[in-house]
Amino acid sequence: MGSIFDILGPVMVGPSSSHTAGAVRIGQIARQLFGRQPEKATVYLHGSFAATGKGHGTDKALIAGLLGMKPDDMRIPHSFEIAKEQGMDFVIENKDIKGAHPNTAQIIMGAEGKKAMKIQAYSIGGGRIRVSKLDGIDVNFSGESNTLIVRNVDQPGRIGEVSAALSKENVNIATMTVFRDKRGGFAVMVVETDQIVSEEAIKTLESKEGILKVIFLKANGA
Repeated sequence: MGSIFDILGPVMVGPSSSHTAGAVRIGQIARQLFGRQPEKATVYLHGSFAATGKGHGTDKALIAGLLGMKPDDMRIPHSFEIAKEQGMDFVIENKDIKGAHPNTAQIIMGAEGKKAMKIQAYSIGGGRIRVSKLDGIDVNFSGESNTLIVRNVDQPGRIGEVSAALSKENVNIATMTVFRDKRGGFAVMVVETDQIVSEEAIKTLESKEGILKVIFLKANGA
């Protein structure tokens, strides 16, 4: 059954739910995945985002999301100025990304003492998005649910360790999907959970051999 949100769409600063609210959400998710506000960001707009991005405020919306703003934040039109005030350098360019959804943005984030991160995501309308790539690995998640993202070496035992750690915390797994770049290479586990995963559980997982990074996204950026 649909919700009233499905009919009315998100509360947002316009003019477009896909090009503005969705773009803010992409920026928000990128910031969450990176773990902090980036000091520098390169943003590439593809397809419809590139064609109408400035007119619909997609460029400002993406930067607003990287600054931690939500779709209804009245400061979104001034995000460029706010980013400069807060010392976040950014570049926005158009780019043809082969095979990408028309409403796609690619964001590369960096900060001193932190490994750069590259994500690719697209807006599907109504303020909803899907993340399609994380540091070159194909993924597919929305961030609408509590989502645990585990980057690991593709080897036996890693999935079992994650499942066991969550079971110990009484965290129920709703869905689990595994993505990898190649057999025996690097993999990404995307685990949607019914409960919040504790910081302690995340640190325990990160201490396991073969697990490189663990990120937890609270439902809808809560």
